[in-house]
Amino acid sequence: MAVFAFLIGLMIGRLVHPDPQWLRDVRVIDQGLELWFDQEPKPQVGEAEGVFLLRIESFGKEGSGQLQVGGHRANWRIVRERRDLLLKVVAARPLQGTWRAQEADGRWRLVISLTQ
Repeated sequence: MAVFAFLIGLMIGRLVHPDPQWLRDVRVIDQGLELWFDQEPKPQVGEAEGVFLLRIESFGKEGSGQLQVGGHRANWRIVRERRDLLLKVVAARPLQGTWRAQEADGRWRLVISLTQ
């Protein structure tokens, strides 16, 4: 009886707490970044002293790299901050950005477009 109750509890737990979201891939595109997730991302945008910040409740690998924004080099970095991933993009000039998410081939693509 105890084993049966335990298994029922596990099934209810899976319904209440679905699988966590995972960042699967990051690609540099023209004037921005493309992030691929296994579920729909819900990012929160912020800016701090010209740095573009994007917080996403997700799991995934940390990473970093460079991209071109308006003919100038910018550095990006993804770091883990508690239960979130935080994307920071820094350039010599203040950055502004927009994002859009769309489903593609059963995955979700988050496109981040940056301007100076």
